[in-house]
Amino acid sequence: MNDILPDQSPLWRYLESTVERVLGQYAYSEIRLPVVEKTELFKRSIGEVTDIVEKEMYTFNDRNEESLTLRPEGTAGCVRAAEEHGLLYNQVQRLWYRGPMFRYEKPQKGRYRQFHQIGVEAYGMGGADIDAEVIMVSARLWQQLGLANAVTLQLNSLGSNEARSLYKSALVDYLSGYRDQLDEDSQRRLSSNPLRILDSKDERTRLILAEAPVLTDYLDDESREHFATLCGHLDRAGIAYEVNPRLVRGLDYYCKTVFEWVTDELGAQGTVCAGGRYDGLVNQLGGRPTPAVGFAMGVERLILLLEALECFPASLRVPLDLFLAAEHKGLQADVVALAEQLRNALPQLRVMIHCSGLKNINNKARQTGAPLIVLLKQDPEQVLATLWRGEERSEPMPAAALIEALQATETACRS
Repeated sequence: MNDILPDQSPLWRYLESTVERVLGQYAYSEIRLPVVEKTELFKRSIGEVTDIVEKEMYTFNDRNEESLTLRPEGTAGCVRAAEEHGLLYNQVQRLWYRGPMFRYEKPQKGRYRQFHQIGVEAYGMGGADIDAEVIMVSARLWQQLGLANAVTLQLNSLGSNEARSLYKSALVDYLSGYRDQLDEDSQRRLSSNPLRILDSKDERTRLILAEAPVLTDYLDDESREHFATLCGHLDRAGIAYEVNPRLVRGLDYYCKTVFEWVTDELGAQGTVCAGGRYDGLVNQLGGRPTPAVGFAMGVERLILLLEALECFPASLRVPLDLFLAAEHKGLQADVVALAEQLRNALPQLRVMIHCSGLKNINNKARQTGAPLIVLLKQDPEQVLATLWRGEERSEPMPAAALIEALQATETACRS
């Protein structure tokens, strides 16, 4: 679990505000969910034989000996909340959430035991048009963030539960002949969650999978039509994609559409956003059958990608616009008052006042990185504005003139 330090938080805020703006364009409403849920919720939704439930959840008993779990993902909690508060039956909902998730797995760059996700869920709509919409939401986000050329959309259809059951049987029959050659995880999954073997990173297992049955050969007619319609929507919107017949998701509740946005800029941790349709989950958790589709994106990985490609405003590198100090400590009260004048006149201006000794004040001012340094002179009505371009200095001016000049340009400091 890692800290987000002051020099990193501006980039987090930039990403979060961009996501919020894009989701607002599509009329999605934010829902805020607890980080702790009853353990049974995740066992019923994710599946007891998945890696998450078997090995990765942070689970404990409370004082009433009730088993609780720090949420490893957001969809199950969102379904629980929507059903509990009567948001689903005979209704259409477009929701999104953000916050920390928890999984006990080997920490590595971009993957931590406490990690952050932004999730989008749409309920009550069973057509391919809403599948297309949630993908378009993510595509628009990449455009807004400048990442469109760094990510690739992969698509697949898992079909209906019945079609997937037939495919599972065929896959198990095929892989059973190679059991001893499979990696250890795949051998274990063969009897518990065989579809997850398709996602194996083991080279030997991947060679065996090259000749395995393909899920698309087992799709029912409805799923084929749904997938074709989805592809048509994306084609018309100009969103490029690759059909990946080996693409599966690690959670049991997915059906029909599944997708991932992947990048080759982050090494092995290439998936930055993933999701799909999960029409059976609401019913599985005790509600009335409700179609649903959604996705989740990993914030840490997106931050890494933004940093790797330097896709963020240059202003994020500068923590403030103006540094204000006095020539001697007798003027400190005037410095405080002038700073408030500046903040009142220019609410977007980021102003820092100097609150300690005046020794080496010029060096301290430079170290802040502020493009504009203002020193208050002996006369409280006079300031000396210094732009640190070499040793260039401006002539003294009244405080009122400084405020007027900044107001006239609005973004003078940042430009």
